[in-house]
Amino acid sequence: MLRDFPLEKAYQLLEPGPVVFLTTIHRGQANIMTMSWHMMVEFAPPRIACVVSAANFSFQALRQTRQCVIAIPSADLVSTVVAIGNCSGRDVDKFAAFGLTQLAAGYVASPLIAECFSNLECKVIDTRMVKKYNIFIMEAVKVWINHKHVNCKTVHHQGYGRFVVDGKTVILKSTKP
Repeated sequence: MLRDFPLEKAYQLLEPGPVVFLTTIHRGQANIMTMSWHMMVEFAPPRIACVVSAANFSFQALRQTRQCVIAIPSADLVSTVVAIGNCSGRDVDKFAAFGLTQLAAGYVASPLIAECFSNLECKVIDTRMVKKYNIFIMEAVKVWINHKHVNCKTVHHQGYGRFVVDGKTVILKSTKP
C-alpha cells in the first residue's frame, strides 16, 4: 500500500499556508515577492516565521529595514502570484508591471497591496536563524482587511506550478473563541 516518495518533494505534502506576497521598500524601491514558506508561531501578539532566501532581491531589504508587509491575495490573483514569483525585483518594478496598487501602511514603510484581501504590517523581531536557515521571525503590528472581498479563497502551493484553492469551510465546536 505505501510506496517511497522522493525526499526533495516532501515540502509539497506540508506546505504551511496560503501563498502570500511580501512587500519591502529599500532605498526608495518598493518590491513584491511571492512567498509560501511561512507559519504562525504565536497567537498574540501575532508572530510569523518566514523563509526568505538570501538569493531573493527582498532578502537585503528585509535584513536592513527589518520591516515588511505580508499581503494575502485571493485565488483570483493566482496568475499574478506565479508571474511575480517568476521574476526578480532586480529587473522589474513589479507594482507597475503587474498593475498592483501601493497603499501607505500605518507603521512600516513597506507598501500595502490594495488588491489583496488582507495586509499585515510586520516588523522583524528576531534574526538569529537567518544566517543558518534564512528564517526571519516577524511580529504583525497592524492588520488590514478589505471588506470588499467576501468569502475569499486562498491558493496553496504544491510545487512545480501546481496549486490548490481553499475548499469548503467546516465549523466544529471549540473551547477557544
